[in-house]
Amino acid sequence: MEPSEALMKAGGIASRVRKEVVPNVEARRPVVEICDFVEDRIRSLGGAPAFPCNVDIDRVAAHYTSPVGDVLTIPEGTLVKVDIGVHVDGYIADTATTVCLDPSLRGLVEAAEAGLDAALKVVRAGVRASDVGAVIERAIRGRGFAPIRNLTGHRMARYLVHAGQSIPNISAGDGHALKEGDVYAIEPFSVPQNAEGLVTDGPPSNIYLFKKKRRLDGEAAKSMLRLIQSEYRTMPFASRWVLRRFPGPEGEEAFSELLRSKCLYSYPQLVEKSRAPVAQAEHTVVVTADGCLITTA
Repeated sequence: MEPSEALMKAGGIASRVRKEVVPNVEARRPVVEICDFVEDRIRSLGGAPAFPCNVDIDRVAAHYTSPVGDVLTIPEGTLVKVDIGVHVDGYIADTATTVCLDPSLRGLVEAAEAGLDAALKVVRAGVRASDVGAVIERAIRGRGFAPIRNLTGHRMARYLVHAGQSIPNISAGDGHALKEGDVYAIEPFSVPQNAEGLVTDGPPSNIYLFKKKRRLDGEAAKSMLRLIQSEYRTMPFASRWVLRRFPGPEGEEAFSELLRSKCLYSYPQLVEKSRAPVAQAEHTVVVTADGCLITTA
């Protein structure tokens, strides 16, 4: 499959799953059911998860996925961000939606969506990332809300969700010029105007990344690391995926050995500093000479 075909197939799957998951996000629903629905649906449509499904509630802006045996459920009256990554042969689509279970917070969701819409209208080859950020910030502030200043969109490459360059959600920041053919995830985050507008590291997210091969003692740990390297490569994965393949105390000990040996990087949850609710909207685009192609539309 040609790269352009793979990008569009991944984007089509991501878009379809993003729409299909919304009715599943309701109060008292176990979060693990939402994660499993998204990831199983991606596979059934011919893709693979590019990262674990993120289900981020209220003040958590990013990076929560269910562990094995998760008992967390969706609370009443919350904002729930569902962040979905799909790859086809390593070519990635990244998209997110915010489900609003409190009508009084609907404006926050609309502000994030307005930021995304504004960005999509100005993205083209030669435009500076900081100029896109300025447009996002104006759109969000124009709705009476504020952007999160230390979260950004990101360039993606084959088998790389984060490929080094970013698109800020404020006017300052990365000033590089966008290039034709580059693939970016653009993802504004909005918070109330009186919030801190920053995220800080929170508890572990249950999301991991292979970091480095190191000496291991346990045979189960060695086997687990081989699985991680072969199946997930340079992309994030969930502890839930691995421990379902290695169930029981032996699997838990093997995973702990990988962490102790620093073979794996553990992502933290990203939590709004003032504990304010956060909304998110996200699309993946391919930059063109005169605009952009939205793969996840």
